[in-house]
Amino acid sequence: MRTLFLSVAILAASSALPAAGQAQQADGRIGAGGQIKAGQKAKNVILFLADAGGVPVINAASLLGYGEPLRLNVQKWPHLGLSETSPVDAFVSDSANGMSAIVTGVKTHNGVISQGPDGVRGKKDGTPAKTVLEYAEEHGLLTGVITTQSIADATPAATYSHSNDRGKWGEIFPQAFSPRFGDGVDVMFGAGRQKIGEQMATAGTSFDQLSRTHGRPIYGALADVPASAKRPIVVSDTMDVRAATFKALDILQKGPKGYLLVVEWDAHTDDPREGLQNVVDFDKLIAEVEKRVDLNDTLLVFTADHSFGLQVDGGRRGEDVLAGYDAWKTAPKDKEGGIVRLKNVMVNDTHTGEEVPALAIGAGAERVRGYFPNTHLFDVMMQAWGWKADAASAK
Repeated sequence: MRTLFLSVAILAASSALPAAGQAQQADGRIGAGGQIKAGQKAKNVILFLADAGGVPVINAASLLGYGEPLRLNVQKWPHLGLSETSPVDAFVSDSANGMSAIVTGVKTHNGVISQGPDGVRGKKDGTPAKTVLEYAEEHGLLTGVITTQSIADATPAATYSHSNDRGKWGEIFPQAFSPRFGDGVDVMFGAGRQKIGEQMATAGTSFDQLSRTHGRPIYGALADVPASAKRPIVVSDTMDVRAATFKALDILQKGPKGYLLVVEWDAHTDDPREGLQNVVDFDKLIAEVEKRVDLNDTLLVFTADHSFGLQVDGGRRGEDVLAGYDAWKTAPKDKEGGIVRLKNVMVNDTHTGEEVPALAIGAGAERVRGYFPNTHLFDVMMQAWGWKADAASAK
């Protein structure tokens, strides 16, 4: 009788769980699209990158936004791994190496963008590492890159350019107009207009000159993009990433062969309220996007390029996790400090070396599991499409 009772209990419990390979929606329900078989090919991939969004930041964002842990939409995705972010010669990564490894499958040095470890920052070019965006272009997919930051900053730049120094914005941005594969990024929305413009002027070019030479207007604001634009580029002073993402999807989802979309939102918490609210807002956007796409043919991946020195070391339910923030914000800052000490939170204003979360849902998401180097996420995206990396690009 005891054995029979145990068997019945196990059967009842297992029947309440989704079958192997099925997609779970954020609220725990089976996706309306039905079963997603393990190994099912993706037509589309969307990579969401929270810059500096390590495990402590994601946890604290849930506490800030909802007063409880595990309330973010991405925290309910069924496939989870921990991604190790180090460069080839150190323990702590910057955005250049961190994002380059994700989109090329090749670790490099800090400060180097999508080049191999034979590059030397600011001195010597390394071997160009073919990016997942370049593979997408080669296969005829539409591609898009969106960021709250400068479109030439390290994270977005790693998708479409190759440079031995992340600071060379005036050399990085024009590479979008001289692609190595396909016709280049189809949709680019980001900030950084003033600094990019200044650096390009020093190099003897400009936004207007690039536009004329390549026949692609570079708009100064998202609102300036006409509804008829099929391959818009916007470089502004600030970027509304939610509006940019849906404008991009309106274009990319018309691609007959599919698309790749990369969306970055800054999550640095040197200003903890600003950084954590960014994560909350990013997560809400991701939830909206998840409802818009078909998970049977679309892979969604959420991760970070590196972690950051935030820790929650106090607090109670019903209390603002950032208690004391207003007093800190208005107090004189120690320029040599870099430490934020609130009642429940401490921030050491620096990148840190621990693994970052990698979460996934949709076609091919089952490959995100366990501990792995961040280069594995390149493999996840490539395998979701069923593509093999070139022999020269293989690790």
